[in-house]
Amino acid sequence: MELSVAHERWPLRQAFTISRGSRTAADVVSVTLQAQGITGRGECLPYARYGETVASVMAQIEALRGDLAAGMSREQLQQRLPAGAARNALDCAFWDWQCKRSGQSIWQLTGSGTPHHLQTAYTLSLDTPAKMQQAARENAWRPLLKLKLADEQDIARVTAVREGAPQARLIVDANEGWNESIYLQQATALAALGVSLIEQPLAAGQDAVLAQLPHPVPLCADESCHDSATLAQLVGRYEFINIKLDKTGGLTEALRVRAQAQQLGLQIMVGCMVATSLSMAPAVVVAQQASVVDLDGPLLLADDRPHGLHYDGSELFPPTAALWG
Repeated sequence: MELSVAHERWPLRQAFTISRGSRTAADVVSVTLQAQGITGRGECLPYARYGETVASVMAQIEALRGDLAAGMSREQLQQRLPAGAARNALDCAFWDWQCKRSGQSIWQLTGSGTPHHLQTAYTLSLDTPAKMQQAARENAWRPLLKLKLADEQDIARVTAVREGAPQARLIVDANEGWNESIYLQQATALAALGVSLIEQPLAAGQDAVLAQLPHPVPLCADESCHDSATLAQLVGRYEFINIKLDKTGGLTEALRVRAQAQQLGLQIMVGCMVATSLSMAPAVVVAQQASVVDLDGPLLLADDRPHGLHYDGSELFPPTAALWG
């Protein structure tokens, strides 16, 4: 395999804010693997929350250049790199290459059956209640809205959004921004406002207490859920897990996580970082069996890649081979 790796910056339509900060562009790392005249592509988004930078992820990938040239396989990759963004980009590039080399679609190679279109959440950035209400009004026609939350003011934010989008189903994401006291204050009120899911209310590593607290709204592990090794401890603390390929380290492990979570009785959400359709496409494979889909990354960009995923409102259609898989 001949490796190419690049840093790309994709501007957002507007600033995107969560409890840990704001961004105005998505800084992704793209990878191509070429052999026998065939090219496979993958993409990842390095995430500072997990100690990743564009430079560190590119260095991890570059360190495998010799191994790839010597014939390292996708299966061997799983042992050479830990779960994370670098392995994700390479793993997905391997899958794309294998599809093109075999003449089979990703649905055939993974035994996923005929794909169907999905309904994705649309994310409202963290802001003041008034600004979030305005964003909700503009997107009130969407069936599922996801709200970024942060602190004691969240009930005011959700109340404002509910007034702006009275018919929409709501899910919220605290991104580890709460403590136990805030959770106890807000969880019942969020249930009364019709919120159907709360993502990661407490910090990863400090969430064991959730097993003893009431769950008036089902809880979803995000930052607490990475690869299959992290699943068993989540049972009893959460009803859902959020599978993101930049956490699992690619499609290979994401499919394993999905299967093991289902065996453990955990429901599936499939999410994303803010990135292009090349990042979303492999996640669409995992999302075919998800109860909640949050793959709206390209909708938040000012522009997307050629042959990007097709969205009809909040309906997301499977990728074409021209994009990936």
